[in-house]
Amino acid sequence: MTALIIEDEAPAARRLKKLIEEVEPEITILGIIESVEAAVRWISSNPSPDVYFMDIQLADGVSFEIFQKVKVNAPIIFTTAFDEYALKAFKVNSIDYLLKPVQAHELSQSILKYQELVGTSKSMDRGEALQKLLEDYKINKKEYKTRFLVKLGERLIPIDTSDIIYFKSEDKLTFIFSKNGNKNLIEHTLDNLEKMLDPVHFFRLNRQYIAHISSIDTIHNYFNGKLKLFLKNKTKEEVIISRDKAPLFKEWLGQ
Repeated sequence: MTALIIEDEAPAARRLKKLIEEVEPEITILGIIESVEAAVRWISSNPSPDVYFMDIQLADGVSFEIFQKVKVNAPIIFTTAFDEYALKAFKVNSIDYLLKPVQAHELSQSILKYQELVGTSKSMDRGEALQKLLEDYKINKKEYKTRFLVKLGERLIPIDTSDIIYFKSEDKLTFIFSKNGNKNLIEHTLDNLEKMLDPVHFFRLNRQYIAHISSIDTIHNYFNGKLKLFLKNKTKEEVIISRDKAPLFKEWLGQ
């Protein structure tokens, strides 16, 4: 059995390779690829492995771009740091996902699932099965908000999420803070917004803030494992991240 790892974070790739070899010693790792373009070149010029272990966020884009450029004829086990990032879409056919940091028992279950599926569907064309996965992904993937409509006097103004630096809860009201310095009231709670926003770009810092990744100015270690960060606005607003949420925040920033 052969496998190719497509992962742009070197420590994560080395750890995954070690885990795979420990869980299933008969697997031969053919290599580790770090980017979409390198993966396209490798797939175009090499025989297909039996399975791919593929991260979603790569150095030069998202892994779904690979399928637009080259035909992939093997099942894939996706890995991701975000538990809300299209996970439901991956739970079909012979495809599984692993949440970072990958755990040995979860990896073992994924490999076993792959082996069982392959064993019971030897006559299935794997390329056809993967194509069905991609079609299911396009149909079922979660759509996140790309803009919000806010009221300003008698006018309604659209605000693109790319222009938002953060959302803040103040006195049971929620406000959008934009890159141009504007502050607008919005009729959503932070809990609701957290479900609407793409977790690749937005992170719930604490009970008061959901921030866009571009809004992070500086980050400092704080007492008792907490983090103190400053947001990019006129007042350089100070935000404290709890000890429990700090590791998730660092992982989010590292994507």
